[in-house]
Amino acid sequence: MSKQKFYHWLFWPLLLLTVATLIWMCTKIQFIFQPFLTFISVVFVPLIISGFLYYMLNPVLKLFMKIKIGRFHMNRGIASLLIVLLLIVIVVGGIAMLIPPVVKEISTLVRNMPQTVTGIQHLINDTIEHSFLRNVDLNAYYRQFDHQLAGYAQKVLQGLSTRVGDIIGMLTNVTVVTITVPVMLFYMLKDGSKLIPSIQKWLSPHHAKEVNDLLGKMNSTLSSYISGQMIECLFVGVFTSIGYVIIGQPLAIVLGIVAGLTNIIPYIGPYIGIAPALFVALTMAPNKIIWVIVVVIIVQQVDGNIVYPNIIGKTLQIHPLTIIMLLLAAGHIAGIGGMILCIPFYAVIKTVCEYFFDIYRIEHPVDKTKNE
Repeated sequence: MSKQKFYHWLFWPLLLLTVATLIWMCTKIQFIFQPFLTFISVVFVPLIISGFLYYMLNPVLKLFMKIKIGRFHMNRGIASLLIVLLLIVIVVGGIAMLIPPVVKEISTLVRNMPQTVTGIQHLINDTIEHSFLRNVDLNAYYRQFDHQLAGYAQKVLQGLSTRVGDIIGMLTNVTVVTITVPVMLFYMLKDGSKLIPSIQKWLSPHHAKEVNDLLGKMNSTLSSYISGQMIECLFVGVFTSIGYVIIGQPLAIVLGIVAGLTNIIPYIGPYIGIAPALFVALTMAPNKIIWVIVVVIIVQQVDGNIVYPNIIGKTLQIHPLTIIMLLLAAGHIAGIGGMILCIPFYAVIKTVCEYFFDIYRIEHPVDKTKNE
């Protein structure tokens, strides 16, 4: 074996051993990195939200910058400020419009809950009297269920009383994120175009071109995915809401918005989104359950066969099995947040790997004459 091959085979075991040693050392001196980890945990959520909004609103920013009224030309700063202000007005106005009907529907839901439960019990009893289950003692199951429900409610109340500090901390974090996101979004929109040139200043001309190409591909991938995902979620939310309104589903608009938001999780999101609609239909309008399922099936069929393939499918080029495996792993590691972020994160890594692989193929072309 030549020295070059020997060093090549020796390199990877040494690299893995070095990485493993560094990870082990970091676990032993975790207290040193605690301030850094705390900073990352505080900044991460508003940064991710601002990043999603940036890619979603960047096309709107470009459109605003093309506006000319006489000699007046809207520059990037004014356009960014106007977009952030419009976003705040839309969000606050939307919440203000939704709160009264939501409160009214929830009050109706709570008021009708006893009658609904009684009706469900009568329905079950009538069904069992005419089936092979008529010898089953349902009262024992009802008593057991009531006992478990009372115990669960007691635990929830005890948890709320003992975790007042956690609740206050959560409300504080939500307030900080609510204030921070518009500020971060404004500066992202205003100065986002300066990021790549500022990085290029620190690199040689050759590497600057490579970094520019790579960052351009990453930016294009993220922009296409996030913009497409927002369009898809908007489509699902709007048409699900319209469908729920047509069939007379209670809380139609709110449940449609929930369906649109959960649709950001590929394949699994629609099942999460239909669960609240089925629960509301079961408790307030049992005759609407079949119609709720029909509405969701129609919207998802149009989305899966027309919207998704034309907007997102051509951009990512990721096999559905790969997406499902990523969602399962990310959901186990980081919950709903991981399921939302894993696909764009994987798409960026895939773009980077493909870029460097293309460079490697160019610099190390395969000599077909040797194989022949």
